[in-house]
Amino acid sequence: MNVPILYFDVVHSIQIHDWIIEKSGGLAGLYPDGTGKLESVLEHIQNDLYYPNFEDKLVHLIYSINKLHAFLDGNKRSSIVLGSYFLELNGYDYCVKEFTIKMENIVVWLAESKISKELLLKLVCSILNNEEQYSDELKYELICATSDDFGN
Repeated sequence: MNVPILYFDVVHSIQIHDWIIEKSGGLAGLYPDGTGKLESVLEHIQNDLYYPNFEDKLVHLIYSINKLHAFLDGNKRSSIVLGSYFLELNGYDYCVKEFTIKMENIVVWLAESKISKELLLKLVCSILNNEEQYSDELKYELICATSDDFGN
């Protein structure tokens, strides 16, 4: 039996972002096209043809909030917190703390285009699978992607 995936709306996304800015500082507000960008992301993750499973939906949410810059400030922070909320909303409470800790560096590398959406998916899947450490292969891929010594 498939459990339905729960979603949140733009209003809630903006409220969460405003809370983040209030607590950690930065510029409040959205770019003029920010609401449309948020609506697009939140609508697209509901499309099961493009994002057939929860992991794909979560990765697209994180990636898009991080890269589309709907907010004037705090897009990386918002991608973590909105991703964490999406996890909680859908019963993944067991990994929210680990997700939040591990995503702190990952979202920076994502914003800098050091890691791809495909690598982000592998990292997120590792966290959701409750793996204490990344596999050696995933560690190597992450090191290659983020280290300037490897030509990136």
